Order: sequence, then structure tokens, then C-alpha cells
Amino acid sequence: MTRIDKSAYTGRSWRVQEFTEDFRIEDVWAFRTPGAGPHDFPAMLAALRAAGTPAKQPWWIRSLFEARWKLGALLGWDKSSTGVGGRVTSLRDRMPDDLRTAPRGLDSADLPLKTIYELDTECARELANKTVHGVMHLGWAQRTDGDYELLMTVLVKPNGTFGRLYMAAIAPFRYLVVYPALTRQWERAWRERADVSR
Repeated sequence: MTRIDKSAYTGRSWRVQEFTEDFRIEDVWAFRTPGAGPHDFPAMLAALRAAGTPAKQPWWIRSLFEARWKLGALLGWDKSSTGVGGRVTSLRDRMPDDLRTAPRGLDSADLPLKTIYELDTECARELANKTVHGVMHLGWAQRTDGDYELLMTVLVKPNGTFGRLYMAAIAPFRYLVVYPALTRQWERAWRERADVSR
């Protein structure tokens, strides 16, 4: 995985851009998917689902995630009243009609991110708590060499000053723990998917 310029997201036309103008771009990352073709995005999503959740990560990564959820429970960050349908409305309520009637995709009970929509070349998931309303957008993009790769863009709307401070405080956790863990898990999922299909 490589952190890339935000123009990789802004320079393409993604459906999520139609209703997230008030969100800021936090990060854009590219994941290696060797051998991928233009129609392999659904296969990539299937590989990610098969890869599982943070429960399949090493114990020390699981421990960090568990510490975050326990802290959130202690401080009331993750109450249902602060989430989607509570503090904020779902972005599904802002989508164009054709997206609202498109297949939504599958949610995982083990993850706080809930699917907004899922198409042949992109999908978006959202979460909200007391600190932020966030979106993870996954897009299938062709590189200059003709190969295809998975782009992950994180969009956020911090909840006031507290939310901005929280995002700044967890930046080391995201860069040193979350994203490296995703890299290993997702890129391994793609390689294993390719091995099985042979």
C-alpha cells in the first residue's frame, strides 16, 4: 500500500463525490493488486470479506482496537445516539435516486462501517460517533501502466473542535497500526484469491 496524492481521488469521477461536498479528504491510499483487470472489483471485495475483520489480526493489533472500543464505551463516544441515525443522518438519505435503488452490498456485524452503496467499480461505507462522521470509499482505478489497483479514500467531517483534535490525536495510530494492518490483510487476500483461482 502506498499513500498517494489526493488528486488520485479528485481527478476521477466517483459517485460518492455527488453528495459528500462537505467532507474533507483525509487520506488516499493505493493497494497492490497484481494481475487485476477492469472487471475484478467485485472479486476484490469478495476477497476482502473473506479476509475477515480485525479479529484475524495479530494479538497486539487486536488489543489496540479493543482498547479504543473500551475507551469509547467509557467516554460515551460510540453510543447509538452519536452514530448514523442518531447524531447524523445516513448519507444514503442524500444520494441520487439511482444510487439509492442500486444494490447496497453486505455489512459485517463485526465492523462499525456500514455500506452506503456498492457498484461494479466503487463502493462507500460510513460510520459516525461523537468525534466524526467518516466515509471509506473504495474505487477500482487503472494506472498509467494499464494495470488496475484498489484505491481507498478516507473522507471525514469532524464533530467540532473535539473531533478535529481527536483526528489529530489518532493520526499516529492510523499510520502506524491501522493502515499497515490493512495493507497486509488486503494485499494478502488478493494474492490468496489469485492462487485459489488458478
